[in-house]
Amino acid sequence: MNGPVVVGVDGSPSGLAAVEAAAWEADRRGVGLELAHALTWSEELVPAGVAPWDPAAGGLRDRVNEALADAEWRARRVAPDLAITREVLVGEPVTVLGSESRAASLTVVGSHPAHGMRERLHGSVAGHLTARAGCPVLVMCGRHSRTGPVVLAQDEAPGAREAAEFAFAEASERGADLVVLHRTPAVRALSALREQYPDVVVRTRPARGRRHRSLVEASVGAQLVVVGVRRRNGSAAALSGPDGRAILRHAHCPVALVPYGKV
Repeated sequence: MNGPVVVGVDGSPSGLAAVEAAAWEADRRGVGLELAHALTWSEELVPAGVAPWDPAAGGLRDRVNEALADAEWRARRVAPDLAITREVLVGEPVTVLGSESRAASLTVVGSHPAHGMRERLHGSVAGHLTARAGCPVLVMCGRHSRTGPVVLAQDEAPGAREAAEFAFAEASERGADLVVLHRTPAVRALSALREQYPDVVVRTRPARGRRHRSLVEASVGAQLVVVGVRRRNGSAAALSGPDGRAILRHAHCPVALVPYGKV
């Protein structure tokens, strides 16, 4: 997909780190960057009786413009010639970003909540966003490094090929090895992708015990972990339980959530 990279902007340190990562991602993909700010109704921000989208609402316009300007400055430090657009959208962050991602090539979020959320972007929150997304979601967990392997949590379920394809493409473009965590001795499903990406050195590693523990361990020294997320009944069920929350809470590097199945 040649759509832009979309990043949630909320002015937080985690959000600004996501902006810088999104700028790098957009630049290497040769696409534009969309800075998306979700404007959520809040009595703390907007006086009673004033619509949240009113430009004069309690100085909200100035705060939003400042957050977007700071985000654009951060992005241009990474990629000076990048085409950047700003979008201010009314709604909950998960809904807004999910909608914007439908035409995007990648959606990037910080590991802490976008404005208006009261919990970390772990487990069910990340799952809900991935369920609505039309593209992979990159959660900027842990340290952000350009060295180390890409790690793929292999899923033998039908439709999980999207995550494997994303992982191979990322490893190829980053010039990185690919470490595949698997539960079965055979990894025949990867043979076609090995042929498609002959430059990628693939190393397999059995996943012992609970998957999130193997992933967290493999994320040490890695630059990216890729996890397939199966949609079910409008939600990304793979991240709804303790294992999913643990992956995002304890990962030592960014985690890419690649959705598959019906929206």
